[in-house]
Amino acid sequence: MRLYLDQMFRVELTDILRNDGHDVERAGEVNQSRADDEEIMARVIKEGRTLITLDEHFGDWAVLPLDKHPGVIRLKIYPPLTEKLAERLLTFLRCHEQLELANRLIIIDSHRERWIITAK
Repeated sequence: MRLYLDQMFRVELTDILRNDGHDVERAGEVNQSRADDEEIMARVIKEGRTLITLDEHFGDWAVLPLDKHPGVIRLKIYPPLTEKLAERLLTFLRCHEQLELANRLIIIDSHRERWIITAK
């Protein structure tokens, strides 16, 4: 799966996802450590990558309206320790295909997933 990790994630999560066979780009690796949400969305759309974030703004359409995109996964796992994030995220990614995520905001917590259609 083609993924983009937002700036708040540690490099260890990138390594774990890559070792599981995912094509991962991390904000810090592509000079987007301080990019705003709109710049990040433009990049993931252009490259066809699903965004993985902890940022609640990606679920607030008043702040950042989501139109057609390759998918946004917002993790709500506390505390956001790399091991806990990786375990939950890998379980999810192994059960889904990239195309299923398109135009969806998926909010994942420790126990469930909430899928929201953001564009048709």
